[in-house]
Amino acid sequence: MVIIVMGVAGAGKTTVGTRLARVLGWSFRDADEFHSAESIAKMAAGGALTDEERAPWLERMRQVIQRALESGEGGLVLACSALKAAYRERLTVDPARQRWVYLHGSRELLAQRLTARSGHFMPPSQLDNQLSVLEVPAGVCAVEVSVPPDEVVARILRGLELQPSV
Repeated sequence: MVIIVMGVAGAGKTTVGTRLARVLGWSFRDADEFHSAESIAKMAAGGALTDEERAPWLERMRQVIQRALESGEGGLVLACSALKAAYRERLTVDPARQRWVYLHGSRELLAQRLTARSGHFMPPSQLDNQLSVLEVPAGVCAVEVSVPPDEVVARILRGLELQPSV
């Protein structure tokens, strides 16, 4: 199975995704690892990627998902913004073996988190753009992120009816 943890910058995709993968005994990947240097530079400078610029990155993510589903080596948790429905459709390889988790919070909380973090290429100035592009998914496990990360993980496990392996 592949669980894709999605949401805008500051929602905690990496923090929650790594913890979720750890308690499930699964692998974790962060979609940010697969952006091109040019895309990272553009976003770091405050620019938003176009759908055309994002297409090769989405294809790389689709391949990661495909390999994980074909490997039979256990599950994968992937942190990926997947803000638009078209992106999520592109990333859906096998709906029966993929689950989506949508992390969301107030604009104020997200802005606070982005301002406090360091070492990430996405500047806080991009939050409003991400929120305007976001197409809120329906029929997925949606978890509000104002609670501690371990509680977010517990809510995801309950929502997806999964048991921790550790």
